[in-house]
Amino acid sequence: MRDNARVTSEHRGDYEELVDEISELLGAPATLENRDFELIAFGAYDSEGDLDPSALDPVRTRSILTRRSTAAVRAWFEGFGITRATGPVRIPPTPEAGVYRGRICLPVRHRGVVHGYIWLLDDDPGPSERQLTAAMGVTARIGALLADEAQHGADLSRELRAVLTAERGWQSDMAVAELRTALGPRADGLHALMCVAPWPSADPDDAPSVRAVPGATALCTLPWGASAQCLALLIRLRSPDVLTPATTAAGRLLERARGGSGAGSAAAPGAGGSGPPSTASRGAGGSGPGGNATGGTDGSITGAAGGTGAASRASTASGTGTASRASTASRAGTASGTGAAGSGAGAAGPRSSPAAGGATPRSGPAAGVATPRSGLADLATAWAEASAAARAALAEARFGPVAQWASIGPFRLLTALPPEVAHDPVARTLLAPVHHELARTAEVFLDCAGQAARAAAELGIHRQTLYYRLSRIEKLTGLDLDDGEDRLLLHMALKAHRL
Repeated sequence: MRDNARVTSEHRGDYEELVDEISELLGAPATLENRDFELIAFGAYDSEGDLDPSALDPVRTRSILTRRSTAAVRAWFEGFGITRATGPVRIPPTPEAGVYRGRICLPVRHRGVVHGYIWLLDDDPGPSERQLTAAMGVTARIGALLADEAQHGADLSRELRAVLTAERGWQSDMAVAELRTALGPRADGLHALMCVAPWPSADPDDAPSVRAVPGATALCTLPWGASAQCLALLIRLRSPDVLTPATTAAGRLLERARGGSGAGSAAAPGAGGSGPPSTASRGAGGSGPGGNATGGTDGSITGAAGGTGAASRASTASGTGTASRASTASRAGTASGTGAAGSGAGAAGPRSSPAAGGATPRSGPAAGVATPRSGLADLATAWAEASAAARAALAEARFGPVAQWASIGPFRLLTALPPEVAHDPVARTLLAPVHHELARTAEVFLDCAGQAARAAAELGIHRQTLYYRLSRIEKLTGLDLDDGEDRLLLHMALKAHRL
């Protein structure tokens, strides 16, 4: 049954127009879902008043927010015979199941095969038989489009996976040729490749439907690190300067990944990992069946189925700019008088800021988006970019849940290095747990381009305390933090550590 869901979205604009046509015919907002109960299109909701709150029963609310339904909800609605019906099916309200309003389901069929469903709320008096007959004529046109996509979109997961895992050379060329054949004219269009990692399920069959992701052309799951999985998604774009389709799709997939929609565990490592070897206005009137079939608070269907040099670092608190890094004692200054030299005692504590070295790793999944490209020839390079951006987003929360390759700065180089090269031994002692605060001090200082006042403010410590810590960092690493190359080496080693 999932084979039907794994198709492309070439006709998405047509779907929306046809669903709008049905909404107009019936005088009520409608939604289109595939036969796996995954949302494809909303009908426009055009009402002079506000949406009736009574229409938002738990099942309907869940469907609008998650764009899909649980297996139990699906089984419950299928129990009314919608998979076999050739005409409209009325489903009565069932408050104990979280269905406060009745539904009308219009099966979307083509040559005897059901490919999806049109849903709307059953109001009183509701649409007439003549209106429903006219709407069924529109569902036949939708069925033809869905059947066409199912026929031409089969096996794209396998083809995309082959392209992204093939060795460079003739194997890669053959895989790209097969994917190009499957996509037809769409293969030459503008695309962005995206990586969502880690994905909560190791079962490839638990990947979302391509058709449920606006603009998606193909997707597949791939290994991520030693035991996890990630999701690769190819998204069509209209312009290389507008990545909104990709970032929007990434946001929706991240919501699903955080919710553990896959069958496997939703455990998501907080940082890095080793990496791989607007519908809101339309949605207000949605009426799909989805819901929370496990019950809980919604009560639905329970059980139903660079730097400025030493001078900037050495400036005294009075701002004279006089160099004073000559000795550890002079740098320790008043910090030694606090009884906690170098420990930061009495400080206000660190403040969260992008300049603070991005020291906070992401605690859940993240997404990376590659540079847009036309055609399929550079998909392997695009995948390296997308997965690198995802790793950077996992390592540093400041990149956001969705990171673009162009925005991850030095991580573009660091993610390309093999681990044994990226993790330079010069920082090994500094990175020991006992020196955690010194390592963070070093990274914040370097992120602040060696500006002592700025770094001390970010760390929430006295400048003399900062100088004391810097002297300890130099002793632990054997590096001279007045030397640009030494700074660069330490900076990159600290960044690479989180990968």
